[in-house]
Amino acid sequence: MKRTPFKPPSDGLSGSSSVKGGGAKLRSSGFKPKSGSAAKPRSRSPKGDSAAKNKLLSPWEQQREAARRSALNALKRARRSAEKAGISLSDWEGEFLDSVGERVREHGRAFADPEKGAPGQALSAMQGRKLKEITAKAKGEPRRFGRRPGRAPEREADE
Repeated sequence: MKRTPFKPPSDGLSGSSSVKGGGAKLRSSGFKPKSGSAAKPRSRSPKGDSAAKNKLLSPWEQQREAARRSALNALKRARRSAEKAGISLSDWEGEFLDSVGERVREHGRAFADPEKGAPGQALSAMQGRKLKEITAKAKGEPRRFGRRPGRAPEREADE
């Protein structure tokens, strides 16, 4: 929206049309500042004062926050797509989504052992894999994880 500068209405009778002069009398807007309060300059941030309160995060912390948000969104999407498709999740799967979501919200990550996942990630490798399996089940995709049924592992013959 384009803003134009304020121009007071001219009544045509007075020769001077200056804002400070004695031209047309302007109406009061009715706004009166509280007495005793110092005039605070307005924040130039579109979000108001909240943007000024946020401290700057290091790139490492920004990456961790992004991973946290991403994991929480993936958990919500998996549950929502299962409900939307009418597929009922098993008790274990529902409990898995709840507990992992709770741990990510509380601690920022869902696993304690750093060897189980990449640094800065919110889910371990196996948690990510299980989440993908639940999401695939919710979407109705055929199962492609794990071993293929009916195939025995190939072994070398010692002849």
